[in-house]
Amino acid sequence: MTEKSNKRPKNLDLLHIHLPIGGFVSILHRVTGVLLVLALPFAFLLLQQSLQGPEDFAKVVALLSSLPARALLLFVTILLIHHFLAGVRHLLLDLDVGIGRSGGQLGAWLVLGGVLGATLIAGGCLFL
Repeated sequence: MTEKSNKRPKNLDLLHIHLPIGGFVSILHRVTGVLLVLALPFAFLLLQQSLQGPEDFAKVVALLSSLPARALLLFVTILLIHHFLAGVRHLLLDLDVGIGRSGGQLGAWLVLGGVLGATLIAGGCLFL
């Protein structure tokens, strides 16, 4: 073996690697995208059920009015908000806006702050 290959880590512990905030937001962007895609079949199923007739529509409305469903809707809303804002951040990075270290950190913190603010607004709308 060469000397260079001996210096490589043998056990890469992902829990102890310190990511910059931009890397954390980027990974969350990918995770939220996957979760949103997984939520689509359930959304389409509810839409199909609600279009069957007035009685089925009332059942879907009653289901979505329950507290667990509202909490799930808030979670999906948070996913959507984060995915959208992080996507805008990535598009701006592609246009060389905020490409430096300080700009990247500022953009990541703005995404997280925007998610928090929009979540408070959405939570207020869903639970009041």
